[in-house]
Amino acid sequence: MKYENLKLNNQLCFALYSATHALTRAYRSALENKGLTYTQYLVLLVLWEGNIVSVKTIADRLDLDSASLTPILKRLEAAGILSRVRNKADERVVEIKLTEQGFALQDEIAGIQKRVACQTGLPTKEFEELKASLHK
Repeated sequence: MKYENLKLNNQLCFALYSATHALTRAYRSALENKGLTYTQYLVLLVLWEGNIVSVKTIADRLDLDSASLTPILKRLEAAGILSRVRNKADERVVEIKLTEQGFALQDEIAGIQKRVACQTGLPTKEFEELKASLHK
C-alpha cells in the first residue's frame, strides 16, 4: 500500500462507524421487543429528561430536522406513548408530553440500556472515559 494513512484500520471514521453500527444493532433487537425503533428510543431519552419539550428542542438535541422528526412523533403518539399539543402562548410551537405509558417505559428501557452497555465489554471507567471523550 502506498499510503499508510489510507489503511482501513487507521481510519477514525471507520472505527466510529463500526462501533456505532454494533451498538445500534444491539439496541435495535432489544427495542423491537418493546415496539420501538432506535430513533424513537433517542426521542424518549430527550423526553425523560424534561417534562414538556418542544419539537424544536428535540430536533436540536438529536440533530434532526423537524421533517424527519414529525413522523417519528406521530408513530409514538399513535402508540399512546406521547401527546402533541400546541403551546397556548405561541400556537406555532408544538410541545411534546409523555403519557403515563411513556413514563412507564423508562423502567424497562433502563434495563435494556444497561445490558447494551455491558455488551461493550468495557470496564465502567473506560466506558465513562470513552463517552466523555466522544462528547468532547
